[in-house]
Amino acid sequence: MAPSAVARLFAGRVHYAWIVLGLMFLVMLSTAGVRAAPSVLIVPLQNAFGWDRATISAALSLNIGIYGLIGPFAAALMQTIGLKRTILLALVILSIAVALSGLIDAKWQLFLTWGALVGLGAGATAGGLAATVANRWFVKNRGLAVGILTASNASGQLIFLPVLAAVAESDGWRMVSWVVAGFAAVMIPLVLLLLPESPRSIGLGPLGAEVEPPAPPRGNAVAMALGGLARGARSGDFWLLAGSFWICGFSANGLVGTHLISYCIDNGIAPVAAASVVAGMGVFDLIGTTCSGWLSDRYNPRILLFWYYGLRGLSLILLPFSSFDAVSLSAFSVFYGLDFVATVPPTVILTNQIFGRQSAPIIVAWLICGHQIGAATAAAGAGWIRNVTGSYFEAFIISGAACMLASLIVLRISKPSPAAAVPA
Repeated sequence: MAPSAVARLFAGRVHYAWIVLGLMFLVMLSTAGVRAAPSVLIVPLQNAFGWDRATISAALSLNIGIYGLIGPFAAALMQTIGLKRTILLALVILSIAVALSGLIDAKWQLFLTWGALVGLGAGATAGGLAATVANRWFVKNRGLAVGILTASNASGQLIFLPVLAAVAESDGWRMVSWVVAGFAAVMIPLVLLLLPESPRSIGLGPLGAEVEPPAPPRGNAVAMALGGLARGARSGDFWLLAGSFWICGFSANGLVGTHLISYCIDNGIAPVAAASVVAGMGVFDLIGTTCSGWLSDRYNPRILLFWYYGLRGLSLILLPFSSFDAVSLSAFSVFYGLDFVATVPPTVILTNQIFGRQSAPIIVAWLICGHQIGAATAAAGAGWIRNVTGSYFEAFIISGAACMLASLIVLRISKPSPAAAVPA
């Protein structure tokens, strides 16, 4: 059944934008599950091959770095070969790469599969995709759409962890690779059947508008991606957004997303129980980031970011002084989970306001590149600190202090004039 036929089934009942949103939620949830797997593989790989945590963390750092770097080019590719083809290509790469990762027995294979290829495939379904889908299909509730998609990407990484940890414990680490490869592969036929290229292709306008705005001019994807960077780099607000988002990645995916399970294991928590703590964060992140999207449609996104970064920093500083018992870890799971990637919707809304709806997806993707460079720095740096000191204590204190700095940086972002917010 073609997307146009499915759209006719829902005509008069629900706008097809919500169907696209639900489908993209599942796609980003499944690819996030792929990216979650390395967190439960650190200790099993260490036990299986004798690789130290610094080596394994370096491979994950490569993954995170490529994930961020490929995003702007994937966002440009969505405007050249199309949204649907870009997503299908990413899912095929992920399915093959993760399936092959179950056969590795050497360090270079770890770097090739979980490092390079998974980073490449996952990067094409990063936050640039959320901005592209929200801007293409929504005028009304755009912030909410960004919040839902962002929540699926982050929460998926966390919610999958107990399942993957249990699989690793019962069936071995190789089975983890094959399970998550299957998740990615299942999404391929769904995208083929249900995803239209745009509202116009099925005779609709975006939700909240009768007519879809003209598509941006097509061109060379590399030139478009670099052009977006050049435009952003001329703006001081871009660097303020990029700096705060670097800290976001440094304090979220890179530190907590990669090392919290290992930190809990160091403090006597069983692997599956540790993964359950992180999964609990995923549930509350789904709530927090969705609510953040709703708030971003209604309130000053700069003030929202001030509170998000400040509260995140406080939670990271307090965790190393806790007793790592059920009460303290549950409290951290709730408090930090509500804030895990709540920063993304207001950041996307600010980018739309400053740079315009058409330019925003590529510029958001460059911001996410900075986010992932920060995450890669923390993933490798925290592993190095653990090797040198035997503890993650200093890594969490440094990250918490950086978040406090970010809460001040975002207040310096200027409020655009109405003319500046016109789509460019």
